[in-house]
Amino acid sequence: MPEFCVTGGTGFIGSYLVKALLEKGHTVRTTVRNPEDVEKVGFLTELSGAKERLRILKAELLVEGSFDEVVKGVDGVFHTASPVLVPYDENVQENLIDPCLKGTINVLNSCIKANVKRVVLTSSCSSIRYRDDVQQVCPLNESHWTDLEYCRRHNLWYAYAKTIAEREAWRIAKENGMDLVVVNPSFVVGPMLAPQPTSTLLLILSIVKGMKGEYPNTAVGFVHINDVIATHLLAMEDPKTSGRLICSSTVAHWSQIIEMLRAKYPSYPYENRCSSQEGDNNPHNMDITKISQLGFPPFRTLEQMFDDCIKSFQEKGFL
Repeated sequence: MPEFCVTGGTGFIGSYLVKALLEKGHTVRTTVRNPEDVEKVGFLTELSGAKERLRILKAELLVEGSFDEVVKGVDGVFHTASPVLVPYDENVQENLIDPCLKGTINVLNSCIKANVKRVVLTSSCSSIRYRDDVQQVCPLNESHWTDLEYCRRHNLWYAYAKTIAEREAWRIAKENGMDLVVVNPSFVVGPMLAPQPTSTLLLILSIVKGMKGEYPNTAVGFVHINDVIATHLLAMEDPKTSGRLICSSTVAHWSQIIEMLRAKYPSYPYENRCSSQEGDNNPHNMDITKISQLGFPPFRTLEQMFDDCIKSFQEKGFL
């Protein structure tokens, strides 16, 4: 059986990937910042098959060579580790751009040294959809790229970081003849696996509970975590996959999501004021022809992903 490495094992995508790989009978190594932090990492050791086939290892995105030993001898690496939603008032370079860009460079360089067969990088639809001409070029496909100038103008630093990191990954892969496949998911929704909600789920929870004061002025694609995991496995296992893979279901504005949830779960307070943030409310749609042609089943609906999410919040006592 092949052995795989997943960076960022406590993240939303990372933890589900570890779970899926273990369920398929693979041996898995995963990296976290602090393997000793039982509160954060403990749930991974309870996954089915973890005792026999999971190793949790320490690695730091910003430390060069940190991943050299970790990826030695594995058949494939999933690089999912990257900060997601960082408050804009903090040091963006230090907290977001550096870990995203330098982390990607460090992981890929370790993979080159170790001669890893295939690397799957988790990028984002954020590296595709931010541009002035978005309405003219829709539906957006794998050939489209976010305009960095647009990100700078509107302070969209997450999209900026993801775009420069993905571009750099392609440059490294090309120069070194590396077999790289990139998954570009939109906003990931689904049930919790970790004991505490991670960044994207925290945002949903705060909107439902009316904790932030306002909801994002964002039209964005949403996608169920199960579809994101299935896309990553396809990207690793199917020799026909190459390049980028858009992984997205329906595009909606947060106001539509709140309306949908309010109709079904009326007892929660919900945010009712929309943020005045500019530049992130670009109606668009994503072209999923490429992944469909690889035989990928239809993506789960908004209702399915948000139902699964809300139900898991209720079960775990967050709602």
